[in-house]
Amino acid sequence: MKKILQIILVLTFTASISGFVLSSVNKWARPFIEENRIRAISQAIFLVQSEGKKYEKLNIGELDAYKVFDENNNSIGFAVVHQGNGFQGPIKLIFGINEELNRIKSIEILEQVETPGLGTLITEDDFKNRFKNLNAQSIIKIVKGKKPSNDYEVQAITGATISSKAVVEIINDAIAKLKKHNGIEK
Repeated sequence: MKKILQIILVLTFTASISGFVLSSVNKWARPFIEENRIRAISQAIFLVQSEGKKYEKLNIGELDAYKVFDENNNSIGFAVVHQGNGFQGPIKLIFGINEELNRIKSIEILEQVETPGLGTLITEDDFKNRFKNLNAQSIIKIVKGKKPSNDYEVQAITGATISSKAVVEIINDAIAKLKKHNGIEK
């Protein structure tokens, strides 16, 4: 009985110390993690809005949206960070859209945990380039096994249709929220 009590006390002490150390490290690292996250988003904004020189954050509830300006302080559109569910887990992306909210300029995948070799192809330029200058006036659609016949369609990645659809759904959801906020659609 004395041995069991001794083991319980040692384990309790060890767990308490480990918990304290992990909590302290987390508290210390949190500002650095947040700073890196902000820096990564800032860089991504200028990737999806290549003519942009500065931006300001908009307050749109759960949507992280930024109004982007050129060197003459003229608004050139928006950069929107949004996420949704993919095949394996969440996909977080950013895309640039013009001022009228009817033409996507570019997209970048920020975070994903899709299947290596298949779903991860959403991070490749071949897939991301399918969104350049895409018509966003109506709902973007995904097509499978054929070339897009309309300027609002994106061809799915063979073998990664769910991941491809997830990217399109995330973008459609974000555009709908942005349009509603800007009074373009209700």
